[in-house]
Amino acid sequence: MTNKMTGKTYLIIGGTGGIGRAMIEKIIEDSVGSTVRPQVFATYYKNVPDLEVDNVHWLSMNICDEQSIEQAIDVIKQQTDHLDWVINCAGLLHTGESSPEKALRQMDTEFFLQNMQVNALASLLIAKHTKTLLAKAPRSVDNPAIFATISARVGSISDNQLGGWYSYRMSKAALNMGMKNLSIEWARSLKDVCVVVMQPGTVNTQLSAPFQRNVADGQLFSPAYSAECLLEVLSHMSAAQSGSFVDWAGKSIPW
Repeated sequence: MTNKMTGKTYLIIGGTGGIGRAMIEKIIEDSVGSTVRPQVFATYYKNVPDLEVDNVHWLSMNICDEQSIEQAIDVIKQQTDHLDWVINCAGLLHTGESSPEKALRQMDTEFFLQNMQVNALASLLIAKHTKTLLAKAPRSVDNPAIFATISARVGSISDNQLGGWYSYRMSKAALNMGMKNLSIEWARSLKDVCVVVMQPGTVNTQLSAPFQRNVADGQLFSPAYSAECLLEVLSHMSAAQSGSFVDWAGKSIPW
């Protein structure tokens, strides 16, 4: 991993999920033997994590509750004066009661709004409350502060050839628009910050578990592999690339 990641302060939203936890483990693994260790803040929702490392600080956060987001960020502010990278790994595809819609007749208002709240609105609220910490990060054009969000290829309108999955597709498309908007605003008010939307590939996690049957051989990634790829891509991003929508290999995805 590039030395641009050495000694940084991270916030990983959704740190107990497959990709989020794998990112934390990779960051810690790459710091072994380094004289400058990273500081990682990571969030959980319900279950207190069993990953106990000295420089990983766990915070309770409900991303559907702005007050909860603000409270968690306030705790971070008591322990550090800045964040170098913020990565939102939390997302919703299905619940115990609802699955992605195959047809319009399956549309359900509550499930649709839940998708929009988790997949689209949460990242904007997280950005709202982490801006002051990102603003204090040491940064430059070639080594920017990072605000990254995990999206999905199915959020691409021009790439949509199959239809279906109304709530998920629409919420990820809304996320993409929100992050594009944010990149434009912050280019004016928060220099040398890269806002990037990322597609992690199809990853073997609880989110994708019910939908893995049709995944081609070699295209189902482990959380560790996806996390390593995403972190590597982020480590090479510049401020000039803010507003990008890229996949796990760093390739651009059409909006």
